[in-house]
Amino acid sequence: MAQLETFYDVMRRQGISRRSFLKFCSLTATALGLGPLYTARIAHAMETKPRTPVIWLHGLECTCCSESFIRSAHPLVKDVVLSMISLDYDDTLMAAAGHQAEAALEDTIEKYKGQYILAVEGNPPLNEDGMFCIIGGKPFVEQLKHAAQNAKAIISWGSCASHGCVQAARPNPTRAVPVHKVITDKPIIKVPGCPPIAEVMTGVITYMLTFDRLPELDRTGRPKMFYSQRIHDKCYRRPHFDAGQFVEHFDDEGARRGYCLYKMGCKGPTTYNACSTVQWNEGTSFPIKAGHGCIGCSEEGFWDKGSWYARLTDIHAFGVEANADKIGGTVAGAIGATVAVHAAISALKRAQTKSASKSVQKMDTH
Repeated sequence: MAQLETFYDVMRRQGISRRSFLKFCSLTATALGLGPLYTARIAHAMETKPRTPVIWLHGLECTCCSESFIRSAHPLVKDVVLSMISLDYDDTLMAAAGHQAEAALEDTIEKYKGQYILAVEGNPPLNEDGMFCIIGGKPFVEQLKHAAQNAKAIISWGSCASHGCVQAARPNPTRAVPVHKVITDKPIIKVPGCPPIAEVMTGVITYMLTFDRLPELDRTGRPKMFYSQRIHDKCYRRPHFDAGQFVEHFDDEGARRGYCLYKMGCKGPTTYNACSTVQWNEGTSFPIKAGHGCIGCSEEGFWDKGSWYARLTDIHAFGVEANADKIGGTVAGAIGATVAVHAAISALKRAQTKSASKSVQKMDTH
């Protein structure tokens, strides 16, 4: 069985100091949402565990997942690719091409049976024996099955690999399917999004390398540490939603004031992702912050659920009574009722004070 250097071995060879290494471990723990006590565990894992071989395949897709991945800032993707893992095959990022690239794939599969992680971007089309996507002269579905056979685990990058995405939209002439419809005997981690957030992608890899296990997954197979909350729950526009303040048109006064985009079709109330907390471009922004509603790209079938700008009308959770038309009236009614109650209490207090004052005057007279 082939041996690989540890992450720490690679960093030392590159001249990285012990202090910088520990700082990296601390930042990694923070990025994963772990406490400071996990820094030592991450450091120990990086010092003792060999780098994990990774095979990264590309099926039907637009490469947006790779574009997102290479822009990770915490940790930097160069540290992930050059030090933390051994990216042995990725036909988009690797220098080799043609027969050399395919030889590298076969060599990795043979040398590291049961040790490597298979990352899949895109999905396999099944119609006409998979001939709608050819890699190395063979249908992608064959390459996927071949590489998955000896994989330790599989990561489905993006909504294409996780759910099928646009390629599987009706009427789906190529019969494109998500990875789990083809590979049924391996543990699969779904990291949906079109594309997923860069730090979510590197965070999943870092977790697996540190703890040598899959992160805790939700019922759909997504890591809970990034997909356990709705975008709506942590959205900075949520107070406007609760107050019944909505953008009615993209160029109205509400839009300029940053009101809630729910009436403009925002799918934040039904979308589970870390966009509103981790955000994009080193935490700079995300679609809602840029003035566009969430399209729900991390949810299954988002491409077949009608217009992105048609608002949801049947949401019943966390303050959403029935639809956006009723919320404003409900809030106004609640405010009116509160004012009435406040006025009644104030009047009662004034009456009690006046009565007490008269009683004191009578006692003084007697």
